[in-house]
Amino acid sequence: MEEQNITRIQVNDKEIILIGTAHVSKQSAEQVKEVIKAEQPDAVCVELDEQRYQSISEGSKWADTDIFRIIKEKKATLLLMNLAISSFQKRMAKQFGINAGQEMIQGIQSAKEIDAELVLADRNIQTTFSRIWHGVGFFGKAKLMLQVVYSIFSNESITEEELEKMKSQDMLDSMLNDFTENFPRLKEPLIDERDQYLSQKIKEAPGKKIVAVLGAAHVPGITKEIHREHDLKQLSKQPPKSRLPKLIGWTIPILIIALIAYTFAANPSAGAQQTISWVLWNGSFSALGTALALGHPLAILTAFVAAPITSLNPLIAAGWFAGFVQALIRKPKVGDFETLSDDVLHVKGFWNNKVTRILLIIVLANIGSSLGTVIGGADVIRLFFENI
Repeated sequence: MEEQNITRIQVNDKEIILIGTAHVSKQSAEQVKEVIKAEQPDAVCVELDEQRYQSISEGSKWADTDIFRIIKEKKATLLLMNLAISSFQKRMAKQFGINAGQEMIQGIQSAKEIDAELVLADRNIQTTFSRIWHGVGFFGKAKLMLQVVYSIFSNESITEEELEKMKSQDMLDSMLNDFTENFPRLKEPLIDERDQYLSQKIKEAPGKKIVAVLGAAHVPGITKEIHREHDLKQLSKQPPKSRLPKLIGWTIPILIIALIAYTFAANPSAGAQQTISWVLWNGSFSALGTALALGHPLAILTAFVAAPITSLNPLIAAGWFAGFVQALIRKPKVGDFETLSDDVLHVKGFWNNKVTRILLIIVLANIGSSLGTVIGGADVIRLFFENI
């Protein structure tokens, strides 16, 4: 049997066989099938978490998605990132006739065929995204969101050279390749921490012989980390939230309220001017963002009314209210969820699908409100100095 891309490791009384696969290679799936059939392992580990396993085995189950729960739990950004990955994979499949992740599907099927224990060995994707999000700072977050949105809308073809490079990369790393080049510290949550998590899960898999199906990028790290002990609970923790954004988030509204209150006391007419300026700038920009996303008139009105209030409370956002109203009036149907992964491949579909339109409303209304806060806040300060 061909031993290329196979690494054999002895850990205590366990024989561990790592198959370094390419997520975009047809040959990898064939090799996975051959190795598992020949080795007859007690357990097969795959580089998937529960969420991605469900996506592969049950077609994402978009029809069961509760859009209201996504809004309430502030998971619109996570859904956008998942859509970006889906769009990226579908473009590859369309261009090269490749089903990304076919080797993982083969690993699942082969494990069932030989009655081996299937182990989902990767860390929860939401935890990985959270740790990435935590590590990039304010401007990094803005850039990451732009890259995610760009990857959804991009119709650029992938070159053969890029395809070959991707054969030795992790799938998440492939999609965020340009971003990780600009932010090298993202390698830690994206690759290094997952190497540690994967190695511990593989080592703890039941039985004496274990086959692990992994992206080739993880094999060197796992080969080193598997001889060490790693705390899975620690690696699964959501990163602690920085106090600085919260401090800034409360300082700005307190300052704005204080300035308006002081101006009102000194000059009621100027105070009224400040209030009108704050409402108009915040409301208008948030409503404009909602309108650009083709929101319902009531959603646009909601954004206008909510933005001046939510901008004074960092715990809530205008986009959530506008998105919620849009979801109530234009509630997505099963068909919208079923066509979601195809609709995000082109701009028209992204705007027409009721699910993605709600996501756009949330994002653009919040961006508009943020712009309105900056401009409206500056005008409040200007009027304060003119009237003290």
